[in-house]
Amino acid sequence: MTLPKTDNRKARLISLYHVLKSHHRCGWALTLLIATLLLLSVLAGVNFQTSNKLFLEGDIAQTDVVADKDLFVEDFKGTQERLEKALRLQPPVYDLTITPYLKFQEKLVSTMRILNNDPNSHTDEERKQLEELKDNLTPTISEEILPELARPEVQDVLLKSILPFILQKMSLGLVSDIRQSHVGRSGILIHDLDADRDILRPELSSLPDVHSMLAEISVKLRQDTRLNPQSRRALNVLLSTTLPPASLSLNQEATKRKEEELRTSVEPVLYHIQRGESIVRKSERVTHEQFIKLQAFYRSSENLIAWDKTCGSFLCALCLALGFFVAPSGKPGSPLLAKDVYLLSLLLLLTGLCALGCYLLALHTDLRYLPVLSTMFPVASAVGLTSTIFAARRYCTMGLLCAFFATLLLHTTWQIFIFYFLGSMLFTWLVVSSYSRQDTAWTIFPFTIGQILIWLGVSLLSQLPTETLLPQIIATIVNSFLTIFILFAVSPILELIFDYSTRFRLMELMSLEQPLMQQLMVQAPGTYHHSLIVANMVEAGAKAIGANSLLCKVAALYHDIGKLTYPAYFIENQFGGPNRHDKLAPSMSALILLSHVKKGVELAKEHGLGQEICDIIQQHHGTRIMQYFYQKALKQGENTSESEFSYLGPRPQTKESAIIMLADSVEASSRTLTDPVPARIKSHIDKIVKGIFAEGQLDESELTFKDLHYLSENFQRILTGLFHQRIAYPESKKNKEENGQTVEKTLEKEGEKDGEGKNEELGAGSVAGIISR
Repeated sequence: MTLPKTDNRKARLISLYHVLKSHHRCGWALTLLIATLLLLSVLAGVNFQTSNKLFLEGDIAQTDVVADKDLFVEDFKGTQERLEKALRLQPPVYDLTITPYLKFQEKLVSTMRILNNDPNSHTDEERKQLEELKDNLTPTISEEILPELARPEVQDVLLKSILPFILQKMSLGLVSDIRQSHVGRSGILIHDLDADRDILRPELSSLPDVHSMLAEISVKLRQDTRLNPQSRRALNVLLSTTLPPASLSLNQEATKRKEEELRTSVEPVLYHIQRGESIVRKSERVTHEQFIKLQAFYRSSENLIAWDKTCGSFLCALCLALGFFVAPSGKPGSPLLAKDVYLLSLLLLLTGLCALGCYLLALHTDLRYLPVLSTMFPVASAVGLTSTIFAARRYCTMGLLCAFFATLLLHTTWQIFIFYFLGSMLFTWLVVSSYSRQDTAWTIFPFTIGQILIWLGVSLLSQLPTETLLPQIIATIVNSFLTIFILFAVSPILELIFDYSTRFRLMELMSLEQPLMQQLMVQAPGTYHHSLIVANMVEAGAKAIGANSLLCKVAALYHDIGKLTYPAYFIENQFGGPNRHDKLAPSMSALILLSHVKKGVELAKEHGLGQEICDIIQQHHGTRIMQYFYQKALKQGENTSESEFSYLGPRPQTKESAIIMLADSVEASSRTLTDPVPARIKSHIDKIVKGIFAEGQLDESELTFKDLHYLSENFQRILTGLFHQRIAYPESKKNKEENGQTVEKTLEKEGEKDGEGKNEELGAGSVAGIISR
């Protein structure tokens, strides 16, 4: 079905407007819901154990002290020792560069070239360089060693053996004085300035210095047979005088920066105290570790309310509570009535107060029982009750909120939150899948098995000791039985006090053995047949768009019960007989048709069908005009207006009401199709839906264009199956003659029966056929 497109932004603004408009009427109820969330958040932040005893280190404990919550306590002395140990292992940072060596090599090679040249040919620059060398060596020594340095074999040893050796040492790292160097237990961290990279040298226990390298050079020179003693002395003097400074230098700023980073990254020494753990027992001497734990618990118990926990809980609860009003897609949900919000607030409050009561019970007896009490607490019962009334989005939101506050008020861990939420979702799935109270009672077995499996998964996450296995499994079984018991005990109270049609009540009303349905089948078989088809159509459509399919189906069965007052005045119950409206004025006919809505609401209230079904009966025609009688009145010249021939409404306020309006109109009008092939059925459905949409009858419901498309598809599928054709099987001539004689005898026997009774039987037969399909 093709419907006009609209701007997404505009559609969202309109949706937001409808949300505000639909919820402003239950302002006090919303205030109560927010107050409930705030109260539970405050209770979650209250410290109920304010009398912690503080015993000093070395004292004899006068009483037992047991942890009432999980807490991490820092050991400052242990943290300082860990930091000092880490600092000792932190390697110092040294900068490495061979740039000084390259300058030294260049200057040394230049000096050798000058010595090889004729003194008379020296330039001023070369003479100046030579004079600087003589000043460094002192004039006396220079006169002795310069001639030796000019010898070819000496220069060959210096350039080909000694300089590569010095380069190798310098590249690996060389300090000026080993007495002033520092090596950590993990070696040193070398930052190569030339290559801009860091190299960790963990194998170093000490650093080579210039003096040790000169000693190695002296040994190397003594081993060279090409040199005489004067040449060796000349090279030793030259290198000791002109050798560049160290290639490694301690970078104190970088070392200090690394130490600061280490200080911030070192994890503190924490003692993890679990709830129920004994910190110190009576008559024990308090150790240093116990004293630290006692101090931490004493400080945490000084404030009556932890406001940070309260504010955080309240903000999280508000965000979760949005699920009651807004769908995950951002579209508004069906509006909540004031009684809906009251019920949700009451269930939340009772769940929270019961969880707090369990915690106080454990606090005043023995906190070691708290894990068992937490597992035993039946959070799923409140969520299961919600699932009997509301759709999936709202009972999932209820599951999150109940699990959230139960976890906070029981002062337990996030693993229990997972247990509560998954158990609630399992229970709601079992409840929604049940078709009677007996089916729900039998869910105790799969629910118990599922809860045990969920708890086993949670226990593996929590790494619980194996000795808690049996008590926790017993507590899980008790949880399952309490959940089922509370569901059956409270659901009738909800139906009575809040006038709800719970899922159990709807399943009972769906039975065709109900008195109203039996009365409808006997007195108005055509209407009964019509209601069954509409029920199948709305059930399929509601499932396709995520509406409450059970409510839709039950409401469709009862939407025309008002026709029981004057069944013969409705075309589906005339079975080809005379039309009584032919003898009535159009205005009188309109009054009779209008009355079936009012009478239907009265019958629904009389038989206790529930407010939701009453609302749907009242809204299933909206404010539409009875065009046939209105046009008839105009043709007869009556002075009338459209309001006299319009249903009183109101227009459909929910998805469920709108679905039934569409299905009712489509099914009733489809009876006029002469050749109901699929293409003609589709065209007919599109025409009816577009007409209702154009009249504005769906403006106050939450149906979207996408929903209308899915509804049209499912209506077409149901009607196409209803109007399906069968193949006519050929018969032999003998069978035809026998069948003809049988039919003639039957007609003769039935000829004396009343025609109206025959019609009722045929109507009942057609209904039975639909039920069997």
